[in-house]
Amino acid sequence: MLSDSIKKGIERAPHRALLRALGVCDGDFAKPFIGVINSFNEVVPGHLHLETIAQAVKDGVRSCGGVPFEVNTIAVCDGIAMNHPGMKYSLPSRELIADSVEILVEAHAFDALVFIPNCDKVVPGMLMAAVRLNRPAIFISGGPMLAGRLNQDGQNKAVDLNSVFMAVGKVAKGEMTETELDELERVACPGCGSCSGMFTANTMNCLTETLGMALPGNGTIPAVDARRTSLAYEAGQQVMSVLSQNLLPRAIITKESVYNAFAVDMALGGSTNSVLHLMAIAHEAGVGFPLSLVNEVSQRIPHICKISPASDYHIEDLDLAGGISAVMQEISSLLNLKASTVLGKSLSEVIGGAKVKNREIIRSVSDPYSSTGGLAILFGNLAPEGGVVKSAAVAPEMLVHQGPARVFDDEEAATTAIMKGKIKSGEIVVIRYEGPKGGPGMREMLTPTSLLSGMGMDKEVALITDGRFSGATRGAAIGHVSPEAASGGPIAAVQDGDIIKIDIPARKLNIEIDEVEISKRLARLPKFEPKVKEGYLKRYAEAVSSANSGAVFVK
Repeated sequence: MLSDSIKKGIERAPHRALLRALGVCDGDFAKPFIGVINSFNEVVPGHLHLETIAQAVKDGVRSCGGVPFEVNTIAVCDGIAMNHPGMKYSLPSRELIADSVEILVEAHAFDALVFIPNCDKVVPGMLMAAVRLNRPAIFISGGPMLAGRLNQDGQNKAVDLNSVFMAVGKVAKGEMTETELDELERVACPGCGSCSGMFTANTMNCLTETLGMALPGNGTIPAVDARRTSLAYEAGQQVMSVLSQNLLPRAIITKESVYNAFAVDMALGGSTNSVLHLMAIAHEAGVGFPLSLVNEVSQRIPHICKISPASDYHIEDLDLAGGISAVMQEISSLLNLKASTVLGKSLSEVIGGAKVKNREIIRSVSDPYSSTGGLAILFGNLAPEGGVVKSAAVAPEMLVHQGPARVFDDEEAATTAIMKGKIKSGEIVVIRYEGPKGGPGMREMLTPTSLLSGMGMDKEVALITDGRFSGATRGAAIGHVSPEAASGGPIAAVQDGDIIKIDIPARKLNIEIDEVEISKRLARLPKFEPKVKEGYLKRYAEAVSSANSGAVFVK
């Protein structure tokens, strides 16, 4: 066992002395040491209850002969970090999480690992660490928050955090009172768990099932459901089996399982951020999966499930409809069913008994919302290395659109213009210098997109950025444009009034000026000056790669 390096032999007597200070007893030194990697804190609603999850995991580990040690990583709440400088730290936290896990695990010689993430950057950060360390591991998330309930016009309406963001736009437009906003604010987030729609956290927790790294139900069982605690106990037990079978993450997270994850992502119409994170996970695992392949997956996989922000359904509804296993069963003919899982079974065996229980939530492949996936990668002279759009949440009339550009060099300027009613119907808002290097940190643009949606302009105005979007974003919002402005990408050459053409079905994003003019404009630009000149963000900006490769650190 790896842990023998801290507990066996006379030269380890000092190590054993310290371990005894933790309460480790004589019999424990012959047992496997299991790292329980928790992301609990008291500022992220999705993580508030993770102490309970961790305790259930530790109980499960002990019941099967292991010795659990709980350690912690950081976590950022994207909702709280939104629309102020704190959002610059959200994506960069992913790399810190992966690095901190590596440090904790290597320093303490754990034999196997149970990861407890829940929110946006923690899930991919821990998955990156799992494949980097490549020792037996399993994932158990904290589960989704229940949708809030608003009594409106005699109806009990389901609401969520995105409802609040959109309501701000309605108040700004005079279509909603501040009193009504206050009422919504108080009920939208009723308790612990990752925000209740198919936003980034829930997308990634669902895809962890598909990757084979978590037990069925990991992505959809609500945080407050007793089944969540039971699943955590089972995960603690199962990690001992994973260890005994020496099931390693790199044997589970392969090109085939990454394909499966993208396939289910397309069927769900998941968060655009999942593209960024799956690319980073594939990179860490040494799996070649170029961005262009994502469109090939999208062309094959029908979009069969619409969850908020694309509909009024929430993750709790998907759970009742059969969960991710049922989604995978529905598209099983299009998946790599021989892929391995932490259950020691093939994906085919894991989903074999799954059934769709509600055809309003999970449609059949013969009656999809769309014959192609809910995410699309656009290429063209404005995005030579790609841009990402959640096509599942785009109004039909905006799937093909062209209009004049309104250019802003940061999110704040764009938000101010939208709030003041200065954006006209038909225009295309361009927000640049918000990429991994330029931001730095590639901020989410949920505030401007939600304002546009709340004002009823998401069917009239598109938004393009080298930054990111929240999983809660809806409308013709195209992000991750690569190369980014700070790296001299064509988005830096766009000027007010330039005509931009968006063709989502054709996967095209172009500006109506020729390459010679683009080159001339770029040559006239001054050298990019970093916005942050000290601290972690400075180091991050110097090391991070483009969004098309997952915004990973350059090796």
